[in-house]
Amino acid sequence: MIKVLLAEDQTIVRRGIASLLALTDDIRVTAEVSDGAEALSVALTDDFDVALLDIRMPQLSGTQVIKEWAAMDKSLPAILLTTFDEDGLFLEAVQAGAHGFLLKDVSLERLAEAVRVVARGERLFQPVLTERVVRVIRERGTPFEAIPSPETLTPRERDILRLIAAGYSNREIASVLRMSEGAVKNHTSSILSKLGARDRTRAVLRGIERGLV
Repeated sequence: MIKVLLAEDQTIVRRGIASLLALTDDIRVTAEVSDGAEALSVALTDDFDVALLDIRMPQLSGTQVIKEWAAMDKSLPAILLTTFDEDGLFLEAVQAGAHGFLLKDVSLERLAEAVRVVARGERLFQPVLTERVVRVIRERGTPFEAIPSPETLTPRERDILRLIAAGYSNREIASVLRMSEGAVKNHTSSILSKLGARDRTRAVLRGIERGLV
């Protein structure tokens, strides 16, 4: 069972998300809090697999909570929830180290799959990178350190990078491209190495900056 910490200041929304996830066989919200400060402290009192954090909360935002956890060496994969599809929020979430980014009107199926993906240690961002985000990144550059001249990606690696940018998990990519999940993982490792990125999110941002996505 995947144990979830849910932090959302709107009671109706919080209870709605918890009730939806209760319909799954493998995910349960085991703690609900209404602000960022509570999320910060509750995470230290129990073991959770994933945190669902509203990006805008009283006292501490979801992004601030993630930063505080990192400073305390608390490793808890987090998905940020928002009602706003804003470029700045997406980039802020990525820089903070969020493992996922979802709009609150996401379907139960997509939300549940995102929780499962993040619980496996992967990252998943939805909404898909919009043209506005792509434009901002290309104009400003990625918010991470650059590398001089990355190696060229193969056509297959570029296909996989585009699917990663679209929010697909390794399992979904394997299904789309009719490959084994192990082969996808090997190609992903090669992509990260060639782009000098330590995770999938940074690889996608560098790919956008260099016109590969």
